[in-house]
Amino acid sequence: MSSHVVAPARIDSTTTVPALEVKGLVKDFHSGGLFSRASVRALGGVDLAIRKGEIVALVGESGSGKSTLARCVARLEKPTSGRILLNGTDVLKRDRFQASREYRSQLQMVFQDPFGSLNPVHRIEHFLTRSLTLHGKAGNPAQLCSRLDGLMTTVGLTPDMLNSYPHELSGGQRQRVAIARALAVEPEVILADEPTSMLDVSVRIGILNLMRQLRDQQGISMLYITHDLASARYLADRIAVMFAGELVEEGESLDLLANPAHPYTRLLVSAVPDPARTGSYDPHERAALRTAVMESASCAFDGDPEQQCSATEPVRHRVGEPANQHWVRCHLYRPPAAAASHALSAEPLEPKLQIATEEPSTAESRTEKQAST
Repeated sequence: MSSHVVAPARIDSTTTVPALEVKGLVKDFHSGGLFSRASVRALGGVDLAIRKGEIVALVGESGSGKSTLARCVARLEKPTSGRILLNGTDVLKRDRFQASREYRSQLQMVFQDPFGSLNPVHRIEHFLTRSLTLHGKAGNPAQLCSRLDGLMTTVGLTPDMLNSYPHELSGGQRQRVAIARALAVEPEVILADEPTSMLDVSVRIGILNLMRQLRDQQGISMLYITHDLASARYLADRIAVMFAGELVEEGESLDLLANPAHPYTRLLVSAVPDPARTGSYDPHERAALRTAVMESASCAFDGDPEQQCSATEPVRHRVGEPANQHWVRCHLYRPPAAAASHALSAEPLEPKLQIATEEPSTAESRTEKQAST
């Protein structure tokens, strides 16, 4: 992927209502047997806003709750509590039991596996026609053909591929079909759950450029979920970092990655291969960062007169210039015991040196063996 990065466009956050906003979103999953009351908290009060015409990248390790957040917003999972506002309207109050067709036409989701989301027994034309018909956008036969051709052209495919089956297309082409299916209903917001993770590196840039083009030309807002910081830096206007079901840092893409403030964000950034970095990354420094995430005893913002540090409340500290909208959660605060497990919990907080040693009995027997020969 090219190292050239286009600086994100400034979007005025004071004049418009966010296209999508979640407030205090909580999701608990039941665990144990039929009569068990135990649960695991996958999301712990997430607050996130996406402005109109903005791309926000949600990054974090596997199991941090990124896809769960997207599925809750898409109404594929029922949140335990919290609010989901689309253009200022609380959709959980408006559509209490399931998402309405109006909501589906305003918000669409693109899944990680393009082949798994396309029925292999149907042609490409079937998927696009079905979306147009269900949402009343098919029109007469002539209009339908025109719209089908237009959708294929928009995502960089030729109209003759409408007669193809999913298995006849490459992974990148199948993902473009999935994006075309989402565009068929003319959505205002698209949730893209790792849309490039299963694609070859050579075709990822094409999908990312397509998503940016849709934002620039049609003003579509996007939540781009990924664990690839390089693609997040390339595509997104802002980046939000999720750890154990909670957001720990957020800011404009270039500023956040250049000046990561939370130990977890610094740990993620340090794991990205960097040709400019000489030698391997210091394991002791990584262990120190893991300790700061899991058992932090201090916060870099201790003494802030505006917002006091807290080990019990997720206080947000401002980082740098206010224009960058960069904030970081207090380092002292950690997710509660009921939060979902994470990859860091399986790693040692201190690196252990592996020294090859022999037990005395083994050394003695080897000496006796050599003497006898």
